[in-house]
Amino acid sequence: MEENEKLSRTNSNQPTKNTSEDIGISEGQTAKRAMPGQRTVRRRAAGDQASVGRLSDIQGARRRTTGSAGTTAKRRRPEGNKVSAERRRPEGARISTERRRPEEGGSSVERRRPEGSEVPVRRRQRRSSDGGRQARRKQNRRRRKRNLVLKMILFVILLIAAVVGAFLWKKYSPSKEKADLKEYYGIEKEGQLAITINNEITEPHGMISEGKAYVQYETVRDHISNRFYWDSKENKLLYTLPKDIVSVEVGSKDYMVSNDKNSEDYVILKTEGSTAYIALDFIQQYMNIDYAVYENPGRVMIVSEWGETPVAQVKKNTQVRYRGGVKSPVLSEVKKKDEVVVLEEEENWKKVRTKDGFIGYVKNSALKETEKKKLARKFEEPDYTNISLDYTVNLVWHNVTNREANNNVLDKIAETKGLTTIAPTWYHVKNTDGDLESLSSADYVEKARQLKVDVWATVRDFDGGINSQSETYELLSSTSKREKLINQLISDALQTNIAGINVDFEKVSEECGEHYIQFIRELSVRCRQSALVLSVDNYVPKNYNMQYNRKEQGVFADYVIIMGYDEHHGGSPEAGSVSSYNFVQEGIEETLKEVPAEKVISGVPFFTRLWSEKPKTQEQLAKDQGTEAAQYATEVKSEAYGMSKAKEKVTEAGADITWDEEAKQNFATWTDGDTTYKIWLEDVKSLEPKLKLMKEYGLAGSAAWALGQESSDVWPLIQQYVN
Repeated sequence: MEENEKLSRTNSNQPTKNTSEDIGISEGQTAKRAMPGQRTVRRRAAGDQASVGRLSDIQGARRRTTGSAGTTAKRRRPEGNKVSAERRRPEGARISTERRRPEEGGSSVERRRPEGSEVPVRRRQRRSSDGGRQARRKQNRRRRKRNLVLKMILFVILLIAAVVGAFLWKKYSPSKEKADLKEYYGIEKEGQLAITINNEITEPHGMISEGKAYVQYETVRDHISNRFYWDSKENKLLYTLPKDIVSVEVGSKDYMVSNDKNSEDYVILKTEGSTAYIALDFIQQYMNIDYAVYENPGRVMIVSEWGETPVAQVKKNTQVRYRGGVKSPVLSEVKKKDEVVVLEEEENWKKVRTKDGFIGYVKNSALKETEKKKLARKFEEPDYTNISLDYTVNLVWHNVTNREANNNVLDKIAETKGLTTIAPTWYHVKNTDGDLESLSSADYVEKARQLKVDVWATVRDFDGGINSQSETYELLSSTSKREKLINQLISDALQTNIAGINVDFEKVSEECGEHYIQFIRELSVRCRQSALVLSVDNYVPKNYNMQYNRKEQGVFADYVIIMGYDEHHGGSPEAGSVSSYNFVQEGIEETLKEVPAEKVISGVPFFTRLWSEKPKTQEQLAKDQGTEAAQYATEVKSEAYGMSKAKEKVTEAGADITWDEEAKQNFATWTDGDTTYKIWLEDVKSLEPKLKLMKEYGLAGSAAWALGQESSDVWPLIQQYVN
């Protein structure tokens, strides 16, 4: 017992290393061989059980610790084998205890090795254990590597998906960005009123003053109606009615309708510097417009176009965007059941106009099907009644240059057939002040009436008095000067008892256009009041003469005459026909786009031009450098002849006459020295195709320049087409 207690004390006081290598042996692990000088002692004495128990407790704890770390797997040993655990102790320690498996289920199983197999079993177990461990390590490494690759692939996929998703969201998700409405409307300063007229945002801007909306005159003229006329020199606003002229002074609530005074409860016309503003309420009295004013920003929506209009109802609350696309800034919101005017249709978007003046784009999916709706406003349009004769007009101009020319009118008329109207060139504008120079004759009128021919006296801005575009502009741009000229015209017309006035102004510049048409309007009022026919002469429509405003002429004048000649005139740089078939046809067709056929009279020539061409000298070529004339190598001159005289020229030259099918005229050419002569003849054969056009297009009649230049055989031909 003493010996055992001594041994026990020795063991209990011996320091021990707490590492997995030193504590016990895991299941399936072979114990290490005893160190030199050490012995393995097995004791089964009951007295040793306490020591062995303590050792087992320590080993069990160590096995549990090792197991919890997951470093050693529990393996089942063959039954009957037992392994002694080797514990490292300081040299001299001689304690060896019996190793027992912890009791399970209340029983303890002793592990034993077969006799004589202790060392071989350890070796086999060690080799088997090492091989399995290595295999597991390789397998684990492969598994970890495979898992790592899979994780990396998954990460890359997720990363790509995230990038793609972000891109798609950025590209296709609707933008909530609000458009800068001041920039959208072009508002530059406080107090400006943005303007939308029909389907267009316009400039310049209007203004709100004393609760009333005002719009600049230029905006009214260009986008609503050019019937309002602003005289910036005399500070007057004019509007022409069928038989009255409305006149407004700046800063006044009063206005005149001819001689009658009227008043409003607001200032009708305001100015800021040289800019005139007209109250929309006043405009609405005379024009078929509707408007509404909105805030944030201040704007006005004006509608002046009526009739069948494509509209669509909003299916759900949505946005109106500046452009067609979900990334475009938002202009406005529209609500379910709102109605928008459809301007354009695209694949996925519609360009629309909202009722409050925004013009933008709405997705097709947010709108119902487009349908036609008749938009109208109760308004009585002024009736610009005209004099419409119940016969086809057969007019000829009579070029009167002095009073003596009036004396032979009976002889002149007697040579015609089927003539209904004669237009003597009696009136010339004497000066830019509006004074009239007249060659009129009451006796002339009476003699013409005896032959049942009406007289429409012609007033001209050339060939006497003023004779330039600048002079015509100076005259017509002044309200008081126009009024003076019109008063003199009407007065003389009534004194001579003529049937009408024919206007032949050929010096109207582009700048003068608005003043010229106002002159026609004002003259039409006085002619209508006096029962005088008003006819207006016009060039064949070209881009360079659009300022004559044939469309407005077609409203105010009784007849619009096309001067179907001077295709090539005296100043032309090259030779050509005075009136080819295509030229006349073009004039008719273009005029009919703006003027009703029952008001159009087709003008034809009784004259032609003999052209002479000869090469330019070196001096002439040098002089023409830098001018339009430089592109022509020949010097061209012409002289006008009547029908009979022109034919004599051809006969005298002994030239052959050939038919020009394109021009539908007889043509002749000959050479005399270094000069080449060319002529496109006007005669019965060239006149008939032109008269057929008049008949074909259902025009009001024919007019010819000028009496006395025709051959006698043309009148029976004309009579066939006008009567």
